[in-house]
Amino acid sequence: MLFAALSNWTSGLHWSAYLFILLHLAIQVSLCLRVIMRRLSVGESLAWILVVFMFPVVGPLVYLLLGELRLGHRRARRFVELFPPIRDWLDELPERHKVNWAPMGGECEALSLLAQRSLGLPTLPGNRLELIDQWEEVFRRLITDIDNAQSTCHLEFYIWHVGGVVADVSAALIHAAERGVTCRVLVDAMGSRSFLASDEAEAMLEAGVQVESAMSGGLLRMPFVRFDLRMHRKIVVIDGKIAYTGSLNLVDPRYFKRDAGVGQWVDAMARMEGPAVEALAITFLADWFVESDASLEDLRETGGASAQPKYGEAAVQVLPSGPAFPTESMEQVLIMAVYAARRELVLTTPYFVPSESLRMALESAARRGVKVLLILPAKVDSLLVRYASQAFKGDLLRAGVRVANFDGGLLHTKSVTVDGKMSLFGSLNLDPRSFRLNFEISLAIYDADFTQRLRALQQKYIDQSELMDLAAWTARPMRQRFAENCTRLLGPLL
Repeated sequence: MLFAALSNWTSGLHWSAYLFILLHLAIQVSLCLRVIMRRLSVGESLAWILVVFMFPVVGPLVYLLLGELRLGHRRARRFVELFPPIRDWLDELPERHKVNWAPMGGECEALSLLAQRSLGLPTLPGNRLELIDQWEEVFRRLITDIDNAQSTCHLEFYIWHVGGVVADVSAALIHAAERGVTCRVLVDAMGSRSFLASDEAEAMLEAGVQVESAMSGGLLRMPFVRFDLRMHRKIVVIDGKIAYTGSLNLVDPRYFKRDAGVGQWVDAMARMEGPAVEALAITFLADWFVESDASLEDLRETGGASAQPKYGEAAVQVLPSGPAFPTESMEQVLIMAVYAARRELVLTTPYFVPSESLRMALESAARRGVKVLLILPAKVDSLLVRYASQAFKGDLLRAGVRVANFDGGLLHTKSVTVDGKMSLFGSLNLDPRSFRLNFEISLAIYDADFTQRLRALQQKYIDQSELMDLAAWTARPMRQRFAENCTRLLGPLL
């Protein structure tokens, strides 16, 4: 009798196992069909199919959590409400500001047209830009501008890290709010989670500073909102007249990630006055609208985004990008800038995991005689990115691209200079996350003076770097090459 019971139990288990396997296979096939019908890039599609089939149970679960760009019902609705009035607002800008493209060349005008049609904002002339590459100077200028603010202080950062000179920024905002200035702070829920739970944030709220978290989520919302979408922008707008953007989070580098083993983070910011400040102000207000309960009418009245007079000669195009924009728009702008290079192309980024299109553009630029130099940190704080990045360097070196490994800390500046006359500068990394998942902010700057100052900063980084040698790279151990090539397969998903 006992034997018969065991036989029945094992028979039931046998059929249960078959049913589980068939159900799992059906889920895998369904997810792969979903990937194919989404018409992602070939590399990203193949990477997801590999993950779904190579890792039973875990692979399909990872796709369900990370594979779809789910903004959430409320956030998606706010974006739909936002687009018509914002589009009308943006349509006013080129009517007030006409660009003379003749001195800049056809490449600049073509790039501007692509960016405007893809990302929505026009190029605005008449700006004055300062490039600030010392974090102490950035904070000093920022605090001074907040102390002098008369109407609004708007700050948006991926990371707001409590400690050091950051406390002085918080104190300046508290004082500004107490004297009647409208202060709004928008930070990423994940990147700034310790700040949002801090006494410093509580003190700011009590003083009247409005603090909102962007891209908030949680375990219960994971089926409806993709939890790894991030607000990666760095924007400051004071009184609608002065703006900052670049790569520096609101962190004191002396206290930030000291145990990561990569050294102090190295960043740069641009301080701007002129018509393009209005475009940055509109970008901030749009983000605030999506993440808060404010009305667009109220924000337009109290947001301090107004037409600005000319302060200089630089033509600047503000380029917001992210999951709410057409897929690959910002990557297309970058690739076009690469193909526009005729003499020299210099790029800096902390995280380098290029798509096939970007890798091909860099290699073809080098092969047609353009001096292409890629400056990367010698050490990064992401093991997967480190291995994936290494896997691409050999192809670039063989094509003639020079790769410089920066030894002065974690080089976090994101910049591109093209022929000394045009540049891209902002928060965008050269990896799939920045191109597709993060909300980023970049500037396309059609100005030789600023571009040459940025090129001089890039040269300072080069002087602290070691150029890679192809023979030494080829001689690295087989196990390292295997690990890098395996990680490369996941490159489109990193």
